[in-house]
This record gives sequence, structure tokens and C-alpha cells, in this order.
Amino acid sequence: MNRAFSRKKDKTWMHTPEALSKHYIPYNAKFLGSTEVEQPKGTEVVRDAVRKLKFARHIKKSEGQKIPKVELQISIYGVKILEPKTKEVQHNCQLHRISFCADDKTDKRIFTFICKDSESNKHLCYVFDSEKCAEEITLTIGQAFDLAYRKFLESGGKDVETRKQIAGLQKRIQDLETENMELKNKVQDLESQLRITQVSTSPAGSVTPKSPSTDIFDMIPFSPISHQSSIPTRNGTQPPPVPTRSTEIKRDLFGAEPFDPFNCGAGEFPPDIQSKLDEMQEGFKMGLTLEGTVFCLDPLDSRC
Repeated sequence: MNRAFSRKKDKTWMHTPEALSKHYIPYNAKFLGSTEVEQPKGTEVVRDAVRKLKFARHIKKSEGQKIPKVELQISIYGVKILEPKTKEVQHNCQLHRISFCADDKTDKRIFTFICKDSESNKHLCYVFDSEKCAEEITLTIGQAFDLAYRKFLESGGKDVETRKQIAGLQKRIQDLETENMELKNKVQDLESQLRITQVSTSPAGSVTPKSPSTDIFDMIPFSPISHQSSIPTRNGTQPPPVPTRSTEIKRDLFGAEPFDPFNCGAGEFPPDIQSKLDEMQEGFKMGLTLEGTVFCLDPLDSRC
């Protein structure tokens, strides 16, 4: 058992790893709702949330409103909450954001989990009423979390530091390209000043023979079309034109193509991959705690 997952009693898993890795496990339940909580873990935290949502549901039930039914799809990619008929996704809770999961030992129907919202970063407690399979659903979420954490370690998790180094290398390359561009502009400025100096020092009325302009190193700048007209013809026909390189390829001062770690085979990562990896690493490091607890503390709670 790895450090990222903990439970109070060692119980066998409910499903095969393939069922959660390649597919998903569906469950039907009634959704009592979600509410913000202050802490990512704790029995008292979820107990207060359950009582709050149950009380709100009793009020709505007295007004004639029914508890909405939902379908839960649990896999290594998260816990999806869908509308049963249309299959519209109402909530998508990623496993590394789920920190606490508990079921009611007395009711056998109520279960809940705490998940960190991806947009607001607030901790939300989701509460459900299932058909006496609350413990099975809780264990299924725990098994999915365990498998997802192992998969994370086998794939991207081990490469977090390597990808950080690649990100730092990419920034260094961008800085070097900027520095090269500045040097190129300075060389062009020096060439312009040199030409102005040569013109101003020439005797008045004298005609100097035209010669190819040179740079500050007395080198003739290369131009792919500058001497095409002087190339002799062969059998009265012009030689085939010299193929020009695509202008879309950007090059630095030394004629080299800039290194792009996003297009270098093994380093083909989306721009925000590092922040996602850091987020997942932090979530899995916090771990998931499974608990069986008592939510129903008075007669009102038993009539959901």
C-alpha cells in the first residue's frame, strides 16, 4: 500500500484493475447536493455537511421537490456525475483532487467525498443517497485512486524533475535568441555607420568603382539571388533556379534553427503540462482517506 492512500480497515478491492483502467464502473444514486467545507479531510467536516444538505433536502421535499437521480461513472480518470437519461456531465471530479471519502455505517445508503474545485480551488463536499451500496461505492473510489496514483508514478510522475529542467532550458534558449537578435541589430547599425563614413571621406567629384558592399569583417554578405544574373548560360538556357529555404523557418544569428523542446520527439509536451503535473503530484501526495462513520444522529436524519 503506497503512502498516498489510507483506509482504516484493510478490505479487498471490488473490481479488476482493467475495469477501472480501460472502462468505468457505473452506479445509480440520488444527489443530495454539494456544499463548501473548510478542511479537505475529517469526519466532523463531512458529518456537518451531510446534516446541512439533508436538512435543505427535507425542506425542498416538503415543497414537493424530488431528490434528483444521477449516474456515477468511476474510473482512474475521476468520478463523473451525469444526468441518467441525457448522460450530460454535471460534475467531473478528478481523483487527485479528492481527499476524503466516507460512508455511513448505520444507514448503508449515504456516502460522501470532499473534492477541491478546479476553478475556485475551494473544497466541496458531495453527498449521495445510494441503494444500500454506499460502502461499495466508497471502496470503488478508493481503488480508482490507488490505480490512478500508480499510473501517475509509472508515467508522468517520475519525469516531473526532468520536465522542470526542460522548461528551464527552454527559457534559457529564448533568452539566447533574444540576445542574438540584439547582437544582429548592433552589427547592422555598425555596418550602416561604416558606409556613411566611407561616403563622407571620398574626394569630391571622384567616382569610385562599384564593388560589393562588405560588412565590418570585410566579408561580402551572402545573398541567394545577388549573382544569378552573372551565371553563364549553358546551351542558351538558364540554369535551374537555386531552391530557396522556406521563410517560415526562423533562424538565429548563426543560421541555426532554434531548439524547440515541444517538437523534439520525447519532449512533446503541452505548454501547461508542468503546472498540471505539479497539481497532480500535490493532490496524490495529500492522499485519499476512506472512513466508515455515523452520519445519522437523530430521527430526522434517518428519513432522507
